[in-house]
Amino acid sequence: MKTLVRLLALAVVIASTGATSTGAEPRDGMHDFDFLFGRWTLWVKRLKKPLHGTHEWSQMTGTSVVRPILGGHGNIDEFEADGPSGHISALTVRAWSPDAHQWAIYWLNAKSPRIDVPTVGEFKDGRGEFYDQELFEGRSILVRYVWSDITPKSAHFEQSFSPDGGKTWEVNWISSITRVG
Repeated sequence: MKTLVRLLALAVVIASTGATSTGAEPRDGMHDFDFLFGRWTLWVKRLKKPLHGTHEWSQMTGTSVVRPILGGHGNIDEFEADGPSGHISALTVRAWSPDAHQWAIYWLNAKSPRIDVPTVGEFKDGRGEFYDQELFEGRSILVRYVWSDITPKSAHFEQSFSPDGGKTWEVNWISSITRVG
């Protein structure tokens, strides 16, 4: 099953990036997440009940601290946020594969401290797209992360779910981040 999930995630990434077998040397994106190094303030908007046709959102504010690991082949992101719906303490580990020329993103939080399948992808033209397949409420869905509007002092992140194999996407997490200092 894990092999199937990885193959599906790779197929989705290839389809989304328009990669071909032209023989062109792949772009080295090892430093694509370097913009995140440092301390950030966060504004987070979360859909309360994803994939239920609701439009009720909760908001949170918090901080994130990102530092390089593995000699620059990855980074670790410590995330803390609070809002009316409670506290989130989480960790993101991003690892660069020089062979695949893609990032693998792992997310875990204090409520569910386990590492699941990575969300895999890459940056193209200043926009990062990352995909995986996972179980949500007992059914298989696709997950997409998108990084955009990246400047030295700010960035935008969205997570979306697709219950229909990528035909439609529902945004369920939006983060606007601003550099501290």
